[in-house]
Amino acid sequence: MQTPQLPEISPRALKQRLDANKPVLLLDVREPHEYDIVHLEGARLIPLNELPHNVDSLDATQETVVYCHHGTRSLYATAFLLQNGFDNVKNLEGGIDRWAVETDPTLNRY
Repeated sequence: MQTPQLPEISPRALKQRLDANKPVLLLDVREPHEYDIVHLEGARLIPLNELPHNVDSLDATQETVVYCHHGTRSLYATAFLLQNGFDNVKNLEGGIDRWAVETDPTLNRY
């Protein structure tokens, strides 16, 4: 039995959406010290362990792209949001690290 694939978006596809000024909520589920090192402009920080307590503060109808360092925590967050009525949520493939490599090499990497 196969596990259903969670929706994902590549860094390049996300950059195209952002460059086209499409309204996208960038949800960073890393820890505050990671966010302080590097984050995407305009991103909202809600650490993964705080997401269940803050899910009501998010708009379930807004397109949301979740990211973390490499994409693992954000996969968990994406699954959680999908289970809680968010139908327009995607995981950023490879996290902010892949974003930095493929899209913006000026960003700090850790």
